[in-house]
Amino acid sequence: MSELKQSKYIDITTDYGFKKVFGSDTNKDLLIAFLNELFRGRKIIADLYYNKNEHVGDTEDIGTVIFDLTCTADNGERFIIEVQRTAQDNLKKRMLYYSSKLIADQAPKGNRRAWNYAISEVYIIVLMDGFAMPDAGDEKYFLHDICLCYRDHGKIFYDDLGFIYVELVNFVKAEAELVNDLDRWLYVLKNMSSLNGLSTYLRKPIFEKLFQLAEYSKLKPEEREMYNVSLRNKWDAESIRSSQEEQLKRAREKAMAEGKAEGKAEGEVIGKAEGKAEVIKNLLSSNKFSVSEIAELANVTVEFVKQIEAEKAKGK
Repeated sequence: MSELKQSKYIDITTDYGFKKVFGSDTNKDLLIAFLNELFRGRKIIADLYYNKNEHVGDTEDIGTVIFDLTCTADNGERFIIEVQRTAQDNLKKRMLYYSSKLIADQAPKGNRRAWNYAISEVYIIVLMDGFAMPDAGDEKYFLHDICLCYRDHGKIFYDDLGFIYVELVNFVKAEAELVNDLDRWLYVLKNMSSLNGLSTYLRKPIFEKLFQLAEYSKLKPEEREMYNVSLRNKWDAESIRSSQEEQLKRAREKAMAEGKAEGKAEGEVIGKAEGKAEVIKNLLSSNKFSVSEIAELANVTVEFVKQIEAEKAKGK
């Protein structure tokens, strides 16, 4: 496979780039730093362990990377996180399924009574690259932090299951607008492959390591091949998604145009019918013509004339 024209840094939202940056013990400090920013002080991860079942979900899905992690907080608490760089199909239902599986897998084979449902906290973190949150409407949030709460007053019902969706298409800050490390992480995730170096806005040890790791020139030949395949897959997926969105847009525009035309035509028909109804009422009031004669004069059916006659008799 021929090598693509490359920027200085790899795209870390590709399957290969995401795994290279976040998917190994050697670089788990990068993932810990990123996750801690997403939790915004609610959790502080001190260490994490990559569980063996990396692909908890549907392994046949293309464009889905899943890390199943056991995390240890700074206070010693242990909890489970699943981190995904995922495709968009059935997004909400997929995440509900994955979280349910992480919970169900904690149950022992026997002696449930002794276990007493001692369930660890479970969090699903989803990196959404190139597509919007389903049913988000006009909202432009780039971070969706979701938990179980009461519908009426919003008080948290259960705090040990959470979903964090990172919607990169809505993150539009420029480098000069980055105010905290969460901004910096999201900026790098979205723009890494178009950057030429580490700017003053990103000059921190954790980002220095990230930039060194993501240099395309440092990849081995076989790594370059894997990355190029991954990049092509991402481009293909984006092309398909863009085409589908354009087709959907055209279909909606066509439906709206047809709806307007149909509504106009229906209005014209109704208008003509209303006009003829007045003529028929006048002819009936003259008592000079039979029903069949009125139908012929007004160019309508006998049944329509009888309907107007009945309505006239009722005083309508």
